[in-house]
Amino acid sequence: MKQRVATDERPFKTGSTDETPSEEEPAAALVVPPDGGWGWVVMIASFCCNFMVDGVILSNGAILPAIRKEFNATEIEVAPINSLLAGFYLLLGPIASALANKYGFRTVTILGSVISAVGFATSYYATSPQYLYVSYGVIGGFGVCLIFMPAVLTVGFYFEKWRALATGIALCGSGVGVFVMSPITKSLVDTYGWRMTIFSQSGMMLLCILFGLTFKPIEPVHVVVEEEAATSEEEEAERNKLAAEKLKNMMKLENRLDSGIRMPHDMKFATKSSPHTWMGVSNNTRYPTAEEVFRGSSTVLNAQRRSSATAGTIKSNLGAKPAYATVSEKDEQEDSNSTPDKATQPLIGSVLRVMSHTDYSHQRRSTVDLVARPLYREDIFFGASLARLPQYTSRTSLGYHLAVTHVPSAEDEKEEKGRCQICPVAVRRALATLLDISLFKSVTFVILAISGFFTMTGFFVPFVYVQNRARENDVPAEAIEWLVSSIGVANIVGRLLCGLVSSMPKVSPLLVTNIALTMGGLATMLSNLCFDTYFQYGYCVIFGLSVACFAALRSIVVVEFLGLERLTNCFGLFLLFQGLGALIGSPIAGMLYDATKSYAISFYVSGAFILLSAVMCYPINRISKWEKKRAEENEKLKNTLPTSLVDKV
Repeated sequence: MKQRVATDERPFKTGSTDETPSEEEPAAALVVPPDGGWGWVVMIASFCCNFMVDGVILSNGAILPAIRKEFNATEIEVAPINSLLAGFYLLLGPIASALANKYGFRTVTILGSVISAVGFATSYYATSPQYLYVSYGVIGGFGVCLIFMPAVLTVGFYFEKWRALATGIALCGSGVGVFVMSPITKSLVDTYGWRMTIFSQSGMMLLCILFGLTFKPIEPVHVVVEEEAATSEEEEAERNKLAAEKLKNMMKLENRLDSGIRMPHDMKFATKSSPHTWMGVSNNTRYPTAEEVFRGSSTVLNAQRRSSATAGTIKSNLGAKPAYATVSEKDEQEDSNSTPDKATQPLIGSVLRVMSHTDYSHQRRSTVDLVARPLYREDIFFGASLARLPQYTSRTSLGYHLAVTHVPSAEDEKEEKGRCQICPVAVRRALATLLDISLFKSVTFVILAISGFFTMTGFFVPFVYVQNRARENDVPAEAIEWLVSSIGVANIVGRLLCGLVSSMPKVSPLLVTNIALTMGGLATMLSNLCFDTYFQYGYCVIFGLSVACFAALRSIVVVEFLGLERLTNCFGLFLLFQGLGALIGSPIAGMLYDATKSYAISFYVSGAFILLSAVMCYPINRISKWEKKRAEENEKLKNTLPTSLVDKV
């Protein structure tokens, strides 16, 4: 006898055909990366988007002198043109991510392509630098942000085993874009002028529409709990009764979570943090994961990783002709290299049945969209190998995806069925997650955020002014043209080396990042000492390597010190801090040039900002240990208090 754990409030509904689960089986849906196939096309498209976006932003140092000359403007007047573009490209990252969470990567990328193309095209008619602030900086910056964020996130959505490789290749598009676009931009400015150069950039942005079309959503996998035979009807009935009660209680929590009402102490999840709401919606940590829905409690699925052969078999079965593939955790463990003593409890004492999306072809398209929410995954911003995550190595592949996927709420589903909302819950919930101000209680987070601000304050100065400085100091013209390109080449090499470093568990990502930024900051400050061609090339290579390490290892550092469950929260606020740094960096350098008529002070200050960002992070290990110790002491104190007092703490 098979009994389904049913409730009217479950987050995912199934159909009623014979091939679908019976009315007595609990079911959920989640997106499992296909790890290949169309994913490789998505990776190439993401590479091209990064090529276009970063190639344009980081090669604009060749355009600004021509604009300055035409409008007879000062350096401080033209510097905001590119800094606004770079600043909004980062600053609006949380908004772009929230829109992608609701409307999908494809739609947001296409929208961004159109907006940026319009902004760049209207810049052709600029009559002043202030006109370009709006058309090129603000409108163009918003558009490229809508291209950049989906291009970065979609690769992680498509890959599991090959995530580090695919993400690394996609992000190398940034370095290749700088290498290729810098000399092309200079050539276009010299031949056709800055107006036609920006107009050609508008055409490049329109090409991103074609790349965005490849970002098609992944059909969700439907997971069903199929009860095994019980030793007696009484035991089976008792188990089903308890499971049904737990599931119903969990589903009833959704409305209470949305309204900010505190949960009963005995129903709190171990990983849930204090509530933070955004327009009445809590962040992801306040919603249960798919794993918790199945278990009906906060216990952790500790199934061991199965071999890649079994994983491949299961994934191939998802698209096969049979109605479904049956996967039990017992089967996965037998195929694992783990020892038998680490056997796990099956989900609600059951067998997991993984059903392909073809079995649910009769369902509404809205249901597919509902479960394919990228920001409901805790690892969406993690670009390194999943093998670094304890959550991944201690579970089966399916168990991992259940553990890191938070379920949509009842309001989510209601909106999918109803009329269009001005600010849908999927957008508000994503913003609540990305802008979780409770993180400011963590000293470790505050240091990392401020460090990122200082890094980006100095980051764009070499890209914008290294050629101008070389020109003023009589570096040969043929060498000047390739200075920024050499930063791009070093950036590619740096990202590849960081991919290798991230696969070495004994190597500290924080230490590598700190050393790289220290070298980059010192090199920027010392680059004023000599203007020999090879010396300047050497500086550009060191700088390119240093900023590559910062970009590539950032997510690993966050997970190491703050945990995977807080990665998305951290990155949203990091984007704000880094965007503010990018917004003021170039104008500060321009102001210093106007005051001193030399770029030397600008590079000294830029290097000092980068060096300061590294020095701040050296004591993070000690600070993090102190924070964890304090948290453990507070937890012990709470455990000794009565329940009524704990709720007040």
